[in-house]
Formats: sequence, structure tokens, C-alpha cells
Amino acid sequence: MKGLPSCFSGLCRSAGRTAGKRLAAFKVAGPLGVLRPAIVASLVLFPVSAAVIPAYAFEIFGWKPFGGSEEEEGEAVPNPLPYEAEIAVSTGDEELTKDLKSASLLIQQQDKPPSGEAGLISRALSDRERLVAKLYADGRYGGTVSITLAGIPLETALELSDLPDTRPIKVAILINPGPVFTFGNVSVSSTGGDLSTDPSFWGLAPGDVAGSGKILSAEGRIVSVLRGRGYPKAKIAERRITADHSTNKLDVRLVADAGPRARFGTVSVNGTEVTEPGFVKQQAMLPEGGIYSPEDIARARKRLNDLGIFSSIRFVEGDIAGPDGNLPITIEVSERKRHVIGAGASWSSTEGFGVEAYWRRRNLFGRGELLSVEGSIGRIGTESFENQEYSARIAFEKPGVFGPLTSFSTSLEARQENPDAYKSRTVTYNAFLNREFSEKLKGRAGAEVFFADEEDAFGDDEYLLVGLPADLVFDNRDDKLNPSKGVFAAVFGEPAYDTLNSNAMGFIKGTVSSYYALDQANRFILAGRVSVGSILAPSVESVPASRRFIAGGGGSIRGYAYRNVGPRVDGEVVGGRSLVELSGEVRVRVTETIGIVGFVDAGNAYEDSVPDFSEELKVGVGAGLRYFTPIGPLRIDAAIPLDPGNDDPDFALYVGLSQAF
Repeated sequence: MKGLPSCFSGLCRSAGRTAGKRLAAFKVAGPLGVLRPAIVASLVLFPVSAAVIPAYAFEIFGWKPFGGSEEEEGEAVPNPLPYEAEIAVSTGDEELTKDLKSASLLIQQQDKPPSGEAGLISRALSDRERLVAKLYADGRYGGTVSITLAGIPLETALELSDLPDTRPIKVAILINPGPVFTFGNVSVSSTGGDLSTDPSFWGLAPGDVAGSGKILSAEGRIVSVLRGRGYPKAKIAERRITADHSTNKLDVRLVADAGPRARFGTVSVNGTEVTEPGFVKQQAMLPEGGIYSPEDIARARKRLNDLGIFSSIRFVEGDIAGPDGNLPITIEVSERKRHVIGAGASWSSTEGFGVEAYWRRRNLFGRGELLSVEGSIGRIGTESFENQEYSARIAFEKPGVFGPLTSFSTSLEARQENPDAYKSRTVTYNAFLNREFSEKLKGRAGAEVFFADEEDAFGDDEYLLVGLPADLVFDNRDDKLNPSKGVFAAVFGEPAYDTLNSNAMGFIKGTVSSYYALDQANRFILAGRVSVGSILAPSVESVPASRRFIAGGGGSIRGYAYRNVGPRVDGEVVGGRSLVELSGEVRVRVTETIGIVGFVDAGNAYEDSVPDFSEELKVGVGAGLRYFTPIGPLRIDAAIPLDPGNDDPDFALYVGLSQAF
């Protein structure tokens, strides 16, 4: 008897065995008897009446989409051979037929002719493997797949390497999917690691559809659990799968080998050019001598990624050695280019165009320092040149000042703002200590000097504030630019003193955004945001106009003019000492690249430090279009103010990158 050469994880063996009335787990029509999927060279006769599929039997075990041959991916294919392919499923199941068509290279790539007859035969062989894998994924282990090229069976065409001259070649795919198998006897065990032996815990409950993906998923979970318990060399030592065609049952036996438990050993660093290796070790924070944990490695990777100085980061695990099970770790890094230039733009019908640019020098002194020079121009097209909005900023950041979780940042900024309510020229210097309390919670505290020369309805005034700002941010969103779940919450506070006018004041503001997906595919998202703020000060006039609360515009109440909602003096907006803003969106992803949004924004600013809810909220409604790009969704929103005031438009358009919040 000649067994079936088969491969799993790169190991090839002979898999032919007998087992009473048990038959081969999958059959392929034609003289080959059984196809060992994924390796063309292992097509052999398998003339036995029964088979057991061992742990290493099939690379194809489990459906994963993959592309065609290299020549099919090139820009130009020599000697292209046109063909027409049809697929037929004996059961007539429309849903199954649709899924198999989606899996078939021959069907999906008809508009990309292969190179000559050899290319078509190669594509057909690959296609048969894909179709076998798809049936396995559906729990069908007793089906047949037959492919003919111009009426010639695929195996014959492979031997002849010659097809009739008729063009295009007629390709017929006939599939008898066979019955759906369910799990029979399932056994899960481990040598070490104290693993649960309940098959249901691993998603392999007897009686459930025996999809191959469930088995692969269970294996991945088993290894992941063992690694999480300190066994870095855990693996599946045996996968024994037996298909019984008389009962349509699939028996599964999985045996895991936990290997030795390990502790983090010596940490070394390779690949640095400018960066100090000791700084990399410090920021990684791998606990030498501590029990091995993949979570520690994941956190270390994130901390190093957040530095922004590495293009690639790898953690290479060595061999476990010594009585304590020490596992040496090598951090291999590749440094990014140190100079960065970037630019961006935005536009709305009420605020005009805005452009910004920056230059950055990464890793200034070899310990992750960042020097930034930034500039922007706003309200282009809505104001004369001297009345446009400008800003220039230079900033410096240094990570790891008091341990790897603390950083220092400082900046100097000059800005001119010119909304309809006021004109302000300011200079701000600040310095902060930043602390990462956890992956989701961060905060900072520092000092600030703020000078403002402003014109508004109260007249011309100058202010010089000295303050102690601090903020705290919680963020567990799954995607910063296009979240589908999670919460973003931020609170800011700053006691300040105006040294020119001898006024004490305090600023407080909080924002919470939340996201909820209505379906598992994240195509229907509900998003909401609430912002409230208060300024404790003797009067509105004592607060710099640029620091007062004024609502309206793209980041506030869409549809209203930019910073045009709030208390007024002689018809001019002057702003207030309290703020309430509410936003709600329904986000629908229509296709992979197109989405639509409906939204409602509401809010107002109030004269007193406590909102006066007897005053009605200003409400804006609208809809938007989203085009999803690799770097985030491109956003186009149209909004209408339901209660427009002076200088508010009939409607407003907004264009930007990322969701509105």
C-alpha cells in the first residue's frame, strides 16, 4: 500500500492507514483517488478503503483565501490563454454555489487569462485545492471535485500538457459537496499547563458542524492560553482527525505540549544606529526574572512603537536554559528616517480653506526626543490676507524622563484667530510632565504662560495669564480615526491668574464620546458625544475672548457659523462662561469603501458659569458621505441650522479626514 505524502508545518510524511470501515476524509474525482491539497507534487494514487488523517496531514485544512501564481500577479502575461469557466454544484444549493464561486480562482480571474496552457492547468490545480479547502471549512469531508479543460479531465491534461486549439477554452467545474459532518468524539489534552479538557470550551462541541476552521481556531486558542500562562514554547504536538463516512462524524484528538515554563532572561537590542540600546531596554520594560507573558511583550512593542522612531520591531525568543527556565529576548529594531515633512488641508463653506505643515526631527539625541516646527493658515477665501488666521509653533518632547512611563514636553506658539466674534493675537508657552497610567489612561500636568491682545465687542484688551493646566484622558476605542466601539473621555482643568488685570479664574471642560455597533460586521454604528465646560471668573469680560466658550462650526454644532453661538452684546457674539454640546450620529457602511452618516448636533454657550437650561439649545441636522481610505475615512458633511442667528448660513459643508468625533 502506498500512503499519501502530505505536509503540515513543513513536515512531509506518509499518511496512508487503514481503520475498519472508516474512509478517506475527502475524495477527488478522477484516477488520483485522493488529492493532498496545497502541494501539487504530492499527487499520487491512494487506493485504500480507509484512512485516518493525522496531525500533520493537510496544509489545506482550513479555508484561507490566497492569490494565484506569480505570473498571474504580474502586469503583463506572456501568451495569455482566454477561457470560459462554469461551476455546477450537484445539490443545487444557491448559497453554497455562490460561496464556491467566490472561492474559485478559475471563476474570479476569468478576466485575467493565464500564461498559456501550463498556466491554465496550474490555475486549475490551485483552484481544486481552494475548493477542497472551502468544503472542509463548511464541514464537508466526503465530496468530489471534478475539473475538465476543453472536455479533458484535469489529470489527463496534466499528463498531456496539451489542449485542443479551440479558443476560448471551456472549463467545467463539477462539485458534489457531500454531506455536512458533525463533531463526534472530541478529545483535548495537554502535557503540562493544566488545560481544560472540555471540548465545548474550545468550540468543538460534539454534534456541532465540524468546520475545519473551528479546529484551527481551537488549536490557536490552546497555544495562546498556554503561552499566556508562561509556556512560550507551547505547541500542538498531535492533531488526529478521523472522518467516518458511514455516520458523517468527525472524531478529533488534539494533544498540546506545553513545554517548560519560562522566565524573562537577559534582554538585548540589535539594529540600533542612533538610538541608545539601553534606552530601548528601558522603554520596553520587560521584567527580567519575571514569569514569561505575551502581554508584557505586547505592551513593550506598543511602547516602542509609540516612540515613533522605529519602522520595524521584532522580539526574538531564544532557548530556555538554566534551572529557572530563563528565556533570553532579543529586541531587533530598524530605525525610521529622522527627518519628516508633512502637510494637511481642510475646508468648510463657513470657515474656508485651511492648510497646515510641519517639519520634525526624530530621535534628536538618541533617546527618542522629538523636535517639531509647525505652521498653519486658516480661513483662506473668507478673509483678507491680514485678517486670516495664522499659527506657528515649535515643540520639544522627551520620553523616559522619570522612568519609561513619564515624558516631558514643552512648546512655544504664536497665533492669530479671527472668527466673527473677535480678533485675537496670542503667544503661549507651556511645559508638561506626561504620565501613562495604563494603556487606556493617560494624564499630564504643567505650567503655562498665556499673553493675548484682543479686540471684541467689549473693546481692546490685553491679558497675561499664568496657569497650572492638567488633563486626564481615557481612551479604549478600537480605532482612533474610525471607531466602532469603545469610549473616549477627557477632562481638563486649569487654575489661572491674570497678572495684568489682577483677576483669578479657573477653566474646566469635559468630553465623553461613545460608540456602539449594531451588527457583528460593524456596518451600523451609533456614535454620541457630550461636552460640558465652565469658567470660574468675575465676569465674561475678564476672560480672554479666545478662552471663552463659543459654540458653532465643524467641531461643535455643524450648520452654524464658526464660533457664532453664544451670549451677545449689541448683536455681536462675545462668548460665555459655560458650555453644553451634544452630538449623535448613525453611521452606515454601504460598501467596503463608501459609507453614509446622519447626524444631529445641539448646544449653546451661556453667560454664567453654570448653564442656563431655560435658554433653548441651538440644533443643526445633516448628512454626510464617507470614503474609507487606508489612512482613515474622508469625510464630507452637509448641515442645516434649525435656528440660525446673525451671520449663520442657510447650510454648511465640511470636508476632512477621520470621523467628526
